[in-house]
Amino acid sequence: MSTVPVTAPTPGTLNCFLVEDSPLIRENLVATLQEMLDLDVVGTAEDEAGALRWLHDEAVPCDILIIDLFLKRGSGMSLLPKARLLQPEAKVIVLTNYATADMRQRCEGLGADKVFDKSSELDELIAYCLELASSKA
Repeated sequence: MSTVPVTAPTPGTLNCFLVEDSPLIRENLVATLQEMLDLDVVGTAEDEAGALRWLHDEAVPCDILIIDLFLKRGSGMSLLPKARLLQPEAKVIVLTNYATADMRQRCEGLGADKVFDKSSELDELIAYCLELASSKA
């Protein structure tokens, strides 16, 4: 199965949808985000089709969408503008191992609000999410 509803949204917390094809990274990222932030991961997907299905079919408004660029099936790059249309109020965050200056610019042009490097910018991702949470409170 490519999409998994993780939990129902809780009022007052950030609701996050995560697109990541690596089960290990997905599991660790969910645990880290929920431990360090007032955040519920309300759903996950491992590929573009599953992400689009969840974003289209689930009526869960998200504050944050975290999208990996290189998926086993489909592409985070082509998902970015579609996700922006389906969840226009959400902050769209790219989390990738390929956060070059060119890739950051391309992602922002496709609708990403922020781009973070998986290997070196997790603290920055957490700080950004904390900033979003404080502005929601």
